[in-house]
Amino acid sequence: MTASQRFLAARDFLLRHRTDYERAYGEFVWPELNEFNWALDYFDVMARGNDAAALQIVGADGLEIRLSFAQMAERSSRIANFLRAQGIRRGDRVLLMLPNCVELWDAMLAVMKLGAVLLPATTQLSVADVRDRLEIAQPGFAIVDAPERAKFDALDSEARTSLVKIAVGLGPQWDSGEGWLDFSEGYACSADFVADGATLASDPLLLYFTSGTTSKPKLVEHTHQSYPVGSLSTMYWIGLQRGDVHWNISSPGWAKHAWSCLFAPWNAGACVFVLQYARFDAGAVLETAVRHHVTTLCAPPTVWRMLVQEPLASYPVALREVVGAGEPLNPEIIERVKLAWGLTIRDGYGQTETTCVVGNSPGQSVVPGSMGRPMPGYRVTLVDTDGNACDEGEITLELGNAGDGTETDRSNDDGAHGIKAPLGLMTGYANDPDATRRAMREGRYHTSDIALRRADGYYVYIGRADDVFKSSDYRLSPFELESVLIEHEAVAEAAVVPSPDPLRLSVPKAYITLRHGFTYGPELVQDIFRFSRERLSPYKRIRRIELFELPKTISGKIRRVELRRREAARGDAAERIPGEYREEDFADPS
Repeated sequence: MTASQRFLAARDFLLRHRTDYERAYGEFVWPELNEFNWALDYFDVMARGNDAAALQIVGADGLEIRLSFAQMAERSSRIANFLRAQGIRRGDRVLLMLPNCVELWDAMLAVMKLGAVLLPATTQLSVADVRDRLEIAQPGFAIVDAPERAKFDALDSEARTSLVKIAVGLGPQWDSGEGWLDFSEGYACSADFVADGATLASDPLLLYFTSGTTSKPKLVEHTHQSYPVGSLSTMYWIGLQRGDVHWNISSPGWAKHAWSCLFAPWNAGACVFVLQYARFDAGAVLETAVRHHVTTLCAPPTVWRMLVQEPLASYPVALREVVGAGEPLNPEIIERVKLAWGLTIRDGYGQTETTCVVGNSPGQSVVPGSMGRPMPGYRVTLVDTDGNACDEGEITLELGNAGDGTETDRSNDDGAHGIKAPLGLMTGYANDPDATRRAMREGRYHTSDIALRRADGYYVYIGRADDVFKSSDYRLSPFELESVLIEHEAVAEAAVVPSPDPLRLSVPKAYITLRHGFTYGPELVQDIFRFSRERLSPYKRIRRIELFELPKTISGKIRRVELRRREAARGDAAERIPGEYREEDFADPS
């Protein structure tokens, strides 16, 4: 069998057993690949004569673009020839800063075909962020949305002149600008693309900056097999099928966008759906899902929290599968969607460093509060601080004979499970070999995430290793406490961190933001304290509350590390922060 045939055999096995978790998990084996270029060896072959919809983009003005697989293959080949003419060669690094526009998918496929390396970046980056990424990753080329060119033009002359800059969306309203090439000229190039040689499956394809919730971003390296083929686990978790209209509400530049806006749906032969908008509108999103017959929907918890504020039952959606990822979902949100649509949001877990690792797959019982079970191809072990297997500890992935931080062995010959290292795992941190060695130590990839494994094999997310803390010798999960707080009608978001206490060493403090229509003050805070007491064990009770604008990463994840530093810097534990309320301030602390 060729590499492409082995890939298709693995995919088809998962599609056949999409609702038979035991068989899929027990028998799935990652395909062995030597030479493999997903864009050329899979996508272009699958797209030949294929008029099924591959990409559907609805603009903010209601205008719609709908392109078939055959059209996407042709367009991307033209762009590949154009980029080659601009000097892009195999192994070159290409920064890609585009919104959800057709050119984004054209460029990603084109760069893959060339064997170059993609560095996706969000358009939310500041000039300083752009400078940092250029200094760390050293790309030779940048494909940038026209309105974002100023961020590059503001760089020093040396950085500007060493970078070949290509702009997308140049029109009459835009001056072409000094040193910028016009991406649209690529569509006049030949549609016949011939690769300059073979692509190894282990060749680098993607470099992603981590979102950095507890540390500075690192540069995660993925290959032509780790994300394109590794995303079979993501396809299985979502439950995608050929012909689906799949909407993943996600911004370009982050790993989840590649998970569910590129590899997972196109591996299944599904259509990627996108709605362009300047500002998120929950009602408009739901109306769009109805109008365009979206069948599978993936959204982060922040989006689900906004969607459930709408009268969901009044929207006759055609959805078959609904999933959530990015951060764990709160049980209250899951229940609201189930009552309205009869569908259960299935949680999933993964990282920039991986594809979907743990999830609730289609047709399986969903345990409230659980993120599911390990996906086919992933062997998960929880370990304590001494590296011993346990039922509550750090999530790690088995690497087989690898684990020295220098090379990950993905050969399929360990007999017992038919796998050594999961194919969807990164090769390492391209800019930080020490971090790679720490993450890949002792024959395991260490995620720095803490979970609990139930007796039935389901996993419950507890939090980042750096976020979990002790109070009165009890180990507390911020996520569990935050899940209770946001069930209160007034609380929009919450972040719980340890606050110094002379008796208990630390106590749980909640930093909160409020939903519209509520006013922060003693009456509301007292009600939130009472609400949490009724739902939490005494040792888990929230002891302090403060209204605060939550610090976040560019990707929207809460940076609890900054809040912990704020608490640590307060000095005397008895010192009050202005605007902070404590449980003992009120008459009924019992």
